[in-house]
Amino acid sequence: MKKIFALILISFLFVKTYAQDEIPPQPITTGVPFLLIAADARAGGMGDIGVATSADAFAQQWNPAKYAFAIPKQGVGITYTPYLSNLVNDIFLGNLTYYNRINERSAVSTSFRYFSLGDIELRETIDQEPLIQSPNEFTFDVSYALRLSDRFSMAVSGRYLRSDLKIQASNEDASAAGSFAVDVAGYYQSEEIAMNDFNGRWRAGFNISNVGPKIKYDDVGQENFLPTNLGMGGGFDFILDEYNKVSTNLEFNKLLVPTPQDFNGDGVLDAEDADEYNSIGFISGMFKSFGDAPGGLSEELSEFTWALGAEYWYQDVFAFRTGYFNESEDKGSRKFLSLGAGFKYTSINIDISYLFSTSRVRSPLEGTLRFGLTFSFGDEYDEY
Repeated sequence: MKKIFALILISFLFVKTYAQDEIPPQPITTGVPFLLIAADARAGGMGDIGVATSADAFAQQWNPAKYAFAIPKQGVGITYTPYLSNLVNDIFLGNLTYYNRINERSAVSTSFRYFSLGDIELRETIDQEPLIQSPNEFTFDVSYALRLSDRFSMAVSGRYLRSDLKIQASNEDASAAGSFAVDVAGYYQSEEIAMNDFNGRWRAGFNISNVGPKIKYDDVGQENFLPTNLGMGGGFDFILDEYNKVSTNLEFNKLLVPTPQDFNGDGVLDAEDADEYNSIGFISGMFKSFGDAPGGLSEELSEFTWALGAEYWYQDVFAFRTGYFNESEDKGSRKFLSLGAGFKYTSINIDISYLFSTSRVRSPLEGTLRFGLTFSFGDEYDEY
């Protein structure tokens, strides 16, 4: 029963709720929302920040252009994130990433991300042999990063995604849905700058991710936008001495997906409005998303999320992280504080993180300890 409840809870991410009396600001919903879940514990410990942080093995999700600035030549990252762990124990997000810095100017990378919704038992009577269903989703990515100058790089990614959420017992014609998407990213990292009492380094980045055709589960169902997202941010490293470094980061994100609205002006969101919304193409929808909020500029700005994060490293051996993520109450109301830590021994990194919800909307990751493991090997590049 808990698993069925968990599946219903996750399915709310796909469903649009239409008011009957007055139309409030509408949250933006998409298909395959698991693409926006922070898959690695380092980013999770800093409020889901990763667009402009320093390069690591998990840059594939946040900004693959960072790989061109990676210090180890090669790296493998593995993460495990329990999901809805307060309800069930078999829903999780797993991620496997590999990168190879080919030379001083370029790098390639690939990753596999798998989201399991656990096993669901279906039966009509308590004595009946259950029918086991295992809904799941996954993506497979490939990226190429190139330094266009000594301090700036760009990357492009290709992604195949598959979403298998069908319940065969309720719809024998249901099938898995598939689509593809691309990312375009850029990253800047300055030289080390000498200050009065410390040295510093500026970082900045952007990533336009999940640009691709809408996803559809059956011939008669509606098409769902992919969670096309614009992420942009910046950071500064306070290099206090050879043993201590503090990095601060600020990041903004906006879904490049149209806002559901009352197209015919009749005061309700009905099937006609839904048909009009579904007729918008994914490319035109990206451009519409910057100016289609019914509430004008104030609602448009409320569709941006922002996050602050900080990371302290001691001797490149131990790290402590914290962050805060904020989303408008009208657009989802996700607000949480996160804590994390990292440990490095020779070529192995271990990361953990934990979050605390600060709004009435509880995060599905509440009470979850996220883990990440990184193996680095090969020569090291002298970036600093």
